[in-house]
Amino acid sequence: MKNESHEERADRNFVELLQGARVAVTGVQVLFAFLLTVPFSPGFVKLDQTDRWLYFAALVSAAVASICYIAPTAQHRVLFRQGHKERLVRRSNTYGLLGALALVVSMTTATMLVIDYLFHSTLAWITAGILAGLAAWTWFGQPALDRRGDQSSSGGGISVSSRDD
Repeated sequence: MKNESHEERADRNFVELLQGARVAVTGVQVLFAFLLTVPFSPGFVKLDQTDRWLYFAALVSAAVASICYIAPTAQHRVLFRQGHKERLVRRSNTYGLLGALALVVSMTTATMLVIDYLFHSTLAWITAGILAGLAAWTWFGQPALDRRGDQSSSGGGISVSSRDD
């Protein structure tokens, strides 16, 4: 919005960041909760050392993603009315990116663990590679191209842009 003040822009950007995080945090929390229950299932003892490390990576990265997605809300409470909104917006964006990276790791390793358990490691590695590549492209690669101004790879459609978004 062209006629908004710096404070209004920071407020709007922070609300938009929180809305995006709300979508991601629900998925992260479901994944994290599921992963917390896995070691208590009877089949867990059958996992070999490689699968246990995959589980470790999935669990810890889900915890990191949860921390990153929840951090902006917690920090907003601590910094409420302290005049740090623009700093909080920049920091929240960074946490959102780190949370997304951690979520990719967790989703990929959790999927790899299940496929390795059910089938074999070759299929698990191939599937994990495809999932990681898909997430890298859709979450980071395509938007990075858009940031550089390469609209030909944006998938078409109407583009509404603002330097502050």
